[in-house]
Parts: sequence; structure tokens; C-alpha cells
Amino acid sequence: MTRDLPEAPPGPGGPALPQHRRLVTAIPGPRSTELLARRTAAVPPGVSTVLPVFIERAGGGILLDVDGNSLIDFGSGIAVTSVGNSAPRVVARVTDQVARFTHTCAMVTPYESYIAVCEALNRLTPGEHEKRSMLVSSGAEAVENAVKIARSYTGRPAVVAFEHGYHGRTLLTMTLTAKNLPYKHRFGPYAPEVYRMPMAYPFRWPTGPDRCAEEALATTIEAIEVQLGADQVAAIVIEPIQGEGGFIVPAPGFLPGLADYCAAHGIVLIADEIQTGFARTGQMFASEHEGIVPDLVTTAKGIAGGLPLAGVTGRAEIMDSVHVGGLGGTYGGNPLACEAALGAIETIEADDLCGRARHIEEVMLPRLRALAARHGVVGEVRGRGAMLAVELVAGPGDKTPNPTATAEVARRCHAAGLLVLTCGTYRNVLRFLPPLVIDDALLLDGLDVLDRAFEAL
Repeated sequence: MTRDLPEAPPGPGGPALPQHRRLVTAIPGPRSTELLARRTAAVPPGVSTVLPVFIERAGGGILLDVDGNSLIDFGSGIAVTSVGNSAPRVVARVTDQVARFTHTCAMVTPYESYIAVCEALNRLTPGEHEKRSMLVSSGAEAVENAVKIARSYTGRPAVVAFEHGYHGRTLLTMTLTAKNLPYKHRFGPYAPEVYRMPMAYPFRWPTGPDRCAEEALATTIEAIEVQLGADQVAAIVIEPIQGEGGFIVPAPGFLPGLADYCAAHGIVLIADEIQTGFARTGQMFASEHEGIVPDLVTTAKGIAGGLPLAGVTGRAEIMDSVHVGGLGGTYGGNPLACEAALGAIETIEADDLCGRARHIEEVMLPRLRALAARHGVVGEVRGRGAMLAVELVAGPGDKTPNPTATAEVARRCHAAGLLVLTCGTYRNVLRFLPPLVIDDALLLDGLDVLDRAFEAL
């Protein structure tokens, strides 16, 4: 058990924690080390841990651990706590709701907050067409349901996904996911009728970034036409910016070309906005950067300020195609999570967190590019808004992935009190997902820690 804490008055982005990095023990400290031993005895190793410090309180851009260390958060629980941990509007709504009732199941006796979240999703997602939304508990559930809906609407079996993509850990979403370790290894056989196409990955496209979009699109269309038949494809599923695959921003023009092809052949375009949604990239949804209007949009992570909630939003005629009772789940749209989502959405809009994400990009990108100029191990800096990354390679002119250097930089950041995450098909990408409410001083201190970690390589 963690020790009792006094009430902390709320502040912007969460509890009024001092917003500065402070280490009083080694990382991890003695209490975290004790808890790690208990965790090892109680939890299987398949449930991994990035940094074995145990958190007691969090708010703004700070994580306070059980040893009293204040760490800078450049992870946001993998893009979940974009509005900050314990954001005041989220806390107020959830506190009120938990005292009234915690669950009835929206499919048994519904409640207004479920409708309000769906109305917000219908309003916020790209496009002015009539929409419907449904709620579930996790991103993987959202993607599974989007594929079910697309198959129901089209009567077709095939689903197209992309290299480097990540869509979840259930059987179907694990099949859609491109990376073997740690997500697919020894978990087969996988779901049928899923086909993988090349991603428009500018940094690694064989003929260079200028031809990437055109060639990747042509290759994808030819493979669909020749190998599958467009009239057999129910859906194309793609992340507008790939997350786990390495924060890959598709070459400009690739997504619009894909959308045009889907529209011309009756294929449902599913935008997986689970990591990119809710102001993370400087727009409410990353599809908006190139004017894409998906047929279906899947959401989760940043939707509810840390509570488990996800959704599928799409064209009314597609969403309405499923028979009565064909969609749902016991916990989908739990009232606590719905209230949290309403508080998170209110925070994003009232505090202009889309603008804040763009400001974070303005602060971070020049520093990351300067870092790349000093260190030949940085092959590329990329991303949008507060979803930024650096890809590490063997050296100047050599794009061989460098997972060893990536792990070492992350280790040094962690030891100095900066939580960073890694990703990428080749485990060679450092990704940065700070809470959108982080203050500039903390952001700059985190970048200083990152600089020193690279200097020490």
C-alpha cells in the first residue's frame, strides 16, 4: 500500500504538484524496488514495464513516485493523459458520477452521458456528413468493431493493413499489427483475410522520399487489384501517423490517394486515430492535416483523460448497417468513463489544447533538429504537434537501425528523471508524447536531459 496523501488543491492540468524535476534517490528508489519484487512475484513477465518506478501522484507534466522523486513525463501513459493527470474537469465529473452510480450497462438501462459522448464524437470527427458512434472500452475493441461494421456494410471479407502498423493485441488486431516481437510471437495462427501493403515511409523508401507517396500508392493499388480484387476488400485500415511503428508520417499525398481509391471502389476507409486523436498532433484528429474524411474513425487513449473508453464513429449508413444487438459490450461506455470523456473534451476545447500541441512542436522541433545536427546517430526527426520522434541509425549516411543506442539514451533519460518511450519496428525510435498541459520550463528541462543523454553516448 502507498502512504496516505493530503488533499492537493487542483491546478491547471491536475493536482498542484510542483512542476519541476527532482531526484532524491536513484531511479528506481528503494520503495519502488520493493514494489517491483512484489510485482515480479504476482504478475507474469509477459506484462512488461518500461520504467519500474511506482507512481503515487501525477499532474501537469510531473510523475511523483513512491520514493518522492519527481519525473518529467514525456509519455502521457502512451498518449492517454493529454489533458494532464487528474485534470480538474475530469475529476469533478467522475467524482460526481461515482457517487450517483458506477454501472448499469448501456445496453440494459442507458444514461445520458453515453449519448453526449457519441454526440461529441459525431461533431468532432472529420466530415460534415451524418454520423453515428458506439462506445467500447479499448482501442483494440474499437478496431475490431470497425472491421465488423465494414464487413457487415460491404458484404466483403478482405481487410488491408500496412507495414509498421499497430492496431492492438486481440486476435484480429494482432493480425493487423505488423510487428512480431513482442506482439505476435508464438500467438498464431492469426485471423484470415488480412493483407499487408507497403507503408509510405519516406525515410526508408528505396527510391527516396520524393517518390515515396506515388510509388507506395501504386504498389498498394496494384497488389489489391491483382491479388485480391477491389470488390473483395471491405476495408483499408491505417493510422494517419503510425504510432508503435515509429511515428511514421506518411509521405504527403499518400493518404488522399488512398481515400480516393477507397471512394471509387466502395471500400471503407478506417482511420485508426487511437494514438493521434484528441489534439495530439495539433488538430483534433490527424486526418485533418491532409483533409482526409474517413468513413470510420476509431478513437481511444486521449478520449477520457485516463479512464478506459474507446469509440467507433462513422457514416450513418455504414454504422446503421449492423443488425440490432450485433454491437456492444458489458463495459462499453461505462458512465464513469463517459463523464471523464466529457470533461476531457471540454478541457481540450476550452483550453485550446490543439493550439498548445502546436506550441509544443514549435518548442521541441528546433531542439530536436539541433540535436540531430550534432549527432550523426540521429537519422531523422519527425512528427506533428506533441507527437514527435527521432529515429536512431548507425551513423551519417548509414540508415542501419540502432536499437542499442536508442535503449541507452532512454536508460540515461530515465536515470536522470525524464520518462521517454521507445518504439519502431526496429526498436530504434525515441518517441515524445508530453501532456499537452506541460509548461515550457519543464519541457525545456526535459530537452536538456535528452541532450545530455546523447552527449554521453
